[in-house]
Order: sequence, then C-alpha cells, then structure tokens
Amino acid sequence: MTGAGPTAGVHDASADRPRDTPVADPALLDALRADLAGAGFTVAGVEELLGPVAAAALHREQVLPALLGTRAHQGPTATLVRLFLLGATTQRRLVDAALPRLTADGAARLGLLDAAGHGGADEVRARVDLRPYAWSDEGGTAAGADVGAADAAAPGPRGDGAWWVTSDLGEAVTGRALRTDHVLGVGGASTTLAQVTIRDPRRRTLDLGTGCGIQALHASRHSATVVATDISARALAFAEFNAALAGVRLDLRLGSMLEPALPAHEDDAFDLVVSNPPFVITPRTAGRSVYEYRDGGRAGDDLVRDLVVEVGGVLAPGGVAQLLGNWEHRRHEGWRERVGEWADRSGLDAWVVQREVLDPAQYAETWLRDGGTTPDRDPQGWSAGYAAWLDDFAARDVEAVGFGMVLLRRPLDGARPTVRRLEEHEGPVRQPLGAHLAAGLAAHDWLAGRDDAGLAAARLVVAADVTEERHLVPGAADPTVVLLRQGGGFGRTVQVGTALAGLVGACDGELTVGQILGGLGALLEVPADALAAELLPAVASLVRDGLLAPA
Repeated sequence: MTGAGPTAGVHDASADRPRDTPVADPALLDALRADLAGAGFTVAGVEELLGPVAAAALHREQVLPALLGTRAHQGPTATLVRLFLLGATTQRRLVDAALPRLTADGAARLGLLDAAGHGGADEVRARVDLRPYAWSDEGGTAAGADVGAADAAAPGPRGDGAWWVTSDLGEAVTGRALRTDHVLGVGGASTTLAQVTIRDPRRRTLDLGTGCGIQALHASRHSATVVATDISARALAFAEFNAALAGVRLDLRLGSMLEPALPAHEDDAFDLVVSNPPFVITPRTAGRSVYEYRDGGRAGDDLVRDLVVEVGGVLAPGGVAQLLGNWEHRRHEGWRERVGEWADRSGLDAWVVQREVLDPAQYAETWLRDGGTTPDRDPQGWSAGYAAWLDDFAARDVEAVGFGMVLLRRPLDGARPTVRRLEEHEGPVRQPLGAHLAAGLAAHDWLAGRDDAGLAAARLVVAADVTEERHLVPGAADPTVVLLRQGGGFGRTVQVGTALAGLVGACDGELTVGQILGGLGALLEVPADALAAELLPAVASLVRDGLLAPA
C-alpha cells in the first residue's frame, strides 16, 4: 500500500548497506524531517534566498553565484544551501543551529555529513546532495519542482506537499569526475519522464532503474503498490532513504532490467511501468569509464531495443509502459523504420515521439561532460574519449542519435495492436504532458470503434486550448492561410482549408459532423458525399491529435 505518513515503511533491499550511502534510521529521520521543514529548506525558500540569477546558474550547475550570494546570510536556510547544494565546508555550530533536533552528529550518523573535520575540528562537509522537491496536486494532476530543475508531474489526491531527495554530490560541487557507481539526483531526463507519465490510478507500478527513487515517489501518489528496481545497490540505498524520509512504502529489488520484476503469476503483472533506463550509447572500449546510472553495458542502442521488445512480458492487459531512450540514425535506415521494427516485435501499441537529434560529435561532447571529463581538466582523457565515441558510431554507420519518449500499451487479451505512431516534436511542449497522452490514447480508441458513418454521426467540440489564425493579403476578402493552433500538449499547428475551418468552427456539440457537412455542402455548392470524403479523414486526425473532442 502507498504510505502517506510517518508510519509508512520501506522494504530493505539489502542487508548490508553499500558504502557511502545514507542510513534510513527512523528516529533520526523524524528529527531530520522536522529540522528541514523548520529551517525553511523548501523550493520556495531556497529560490527566495538565492534570487533568480543564482538559482538559474545553479540549474546550469554553476555554483559560484550561489556561493557569493549566500556569504552574507547566516540563517538556517543559507547554511543548508551552502552545505548540501554547494558543497561548502561549514562550521559545526552553524549546522547544529540549522538542524537543532538532529545536530551535526546525527547527520553524520545518517551518512549525510563527514564530521571528521575539514580545515579544522569544528568544520564539516556534506557527503551527499540533499535538496527540496515540491509537488502540488490540482484536480488529479500535479507539478513538482526541484531546486534548479523544471516542473515535474505527479497526481494524486488534491493538496500540496514536499519531499527532500538525496543523491551523490555532483561534479560541479566536487570538482572531480564522477565515480562509476554515481547515483544521480533529479535531473532533466527524470523530470521529463515525471512530466509525461500518465497518472491514472494504478494497482501495481514498476519503476525500472529507479536511481534515487524519484519516479517511484511520484508513482506512490496514484499506485497501491510500487516496485522499484535497479542494478546498483548504491542507488537502491539512496531510494530507500528517500522513500523513508518521504514516508512512502516501496518494494525495492536489486537486479538488471526486467529480471527482478518478472511476474510469478498474472496478479504480479504491472498496470504501469516507468523507466529512465541507462540508455546512453557508450563505446565498449577497454579502459573507458562506464557509469551505472547512464551506461547499460550493451552495444549501440541495444538496451532500449530490448526493453521496448520485452517490457510487454511484465504488463497486465491494458497496462502502459513509458520510458525515455536514445536510438541511432543509421545510413540508409530512417529512425522510424528502425524503432518501428522494435515496436512491431513488441506486439504492443506504440507511440514514439522523438524530441531531439544530436550528431555524433555533439553526442560525444554531451556525455563526456556529463561524466565530468572536460578538455581543460583532462585533455588526454577528453581526446581519447571523443575519438572512441566517433569510432564507435562510424563502425555502425551512425549519422545521428535521437532522444525521445516511448509509450507502449499491452492490448486487452486477444486484441491486436492498433496504435503505431512515430513522430517528431523538437519544439516546446506544454508540460505536464501525461494527461494529453492519456487523452490521445482515448481518442485513438474512440476512433477505432467508428467508421466514416459513425464519425459523421458524432457530435464534436473544439478543444478549449485551440485558436484559429488567419492570414490575408491586404485588401483580400478571403484568407490565403488558415491555421489551427493547439495551446497545450504538443502545441500542434495544422493548416486547414476554408471548408475544414468552417466545419471546425461549427463544432460546438449541437450538430453532428454529418449535419455540418450537409450545411457546408449547400453553402459551397459541393455534393455532401464528396465533401465528406475529403474532410472526414482530416476530422479524424484532429480528434486523434486533441484539437477536436467528442461532445
């Protein structure tokens, strides 16, 4: 069951705590929770302290503006920011004042501080990154915010709340390359996954590759049971600590990919699977660092392919899997062809959206820097890594790498897959996107049950976020271009002709589509049958994309 209060617990995934990870001691966690709240160590409190310039810089992993900006502040919030977000050595007395119940000694027993002294016996330094994270439920959807991160989504009962999330200290704070078993905090990819996840109530949810546990925490808001897996014992220790601090019960399991979550019987299958897997395409070169949180240990994009193909084995009928991934654009093979073949092999409904494309050089630079290797700090390592990435891509004729999201759904027993959408959206989208994706699946199912006659008999309405834009040549009576713009979701823009614009304008739920077509035909002096043959496919597309909806 989902836990929402201090009596909730977590399943201990390992009897022996991995090194350099926090300890989920219940009594000390109660003191920590109370102290963090009392210190005003919240998203709003930290942003107010830092101001917009330093907060934005911290989001870009630049700590100096925040260090300079907090020098004049001596309150609890400033102390905790310098200690846990900026990695600054801090006087013990200031930590004791900021955490009066826990104290610096208690924080050290939790594994949050190194209390051995740094530059003096009265100074301590953080061993982990600890930062506030807020969520707000509004009518079944919610937005969460991490300091320095974008909004995230996690619905449940109405209300506002906050968590604190621990992870390993980042390279910007330590000034060193990341350790290979680094546990990542709430980053851009994990925030994106939280935003796009469909938040319908679920009986059982699986968070595959949980990392610090943020997806599992979000899933606990709308799931009766949450299973969280990871190949990293250190990651599970952080997830255990974060769940205990949040008062959430998780079933934590150690293992690779789907293996620890394979259902023993049908009641163990999952209604929702979320995964931010280790999808980074990393060269298999001797001596190269492999980071557990991002590198799956397989050649090319094989890990994402295998997950897409195999995840249906843990899904209940009607269950949904949502994951992020990379895929290679190979010479003479379009990405839709490549990823579409994975979808066909899965036997699942599939909706894939490519959000970004990098060339091989950009990709290598991105992930070298992500691991803390820079041309200034380690010129030899930078050059060797850069060459290894380019050689690896060249060996497979890779011309670019796409990044995006994959939504898969297991058809009901006996049914065949009917959804197969592979599209590109590199522009801005309106987050959170989960409700829009759910509506898109529902629209597909609604259309699947109707032929042209059924669609003509339906009453439709224009979605509330849709506007019409007309472009006219000066002095002309009729527009040369008519655009329908979607304000939410993917922000689609659809160019329509005069007849389709007239039909959409008349969709207020009063008349059927067929009645509107009849009136337009008489007005335009066009046979209604011919007009229907021309416009009904476009109407179906507008319904599928969320610009029109059943009344």
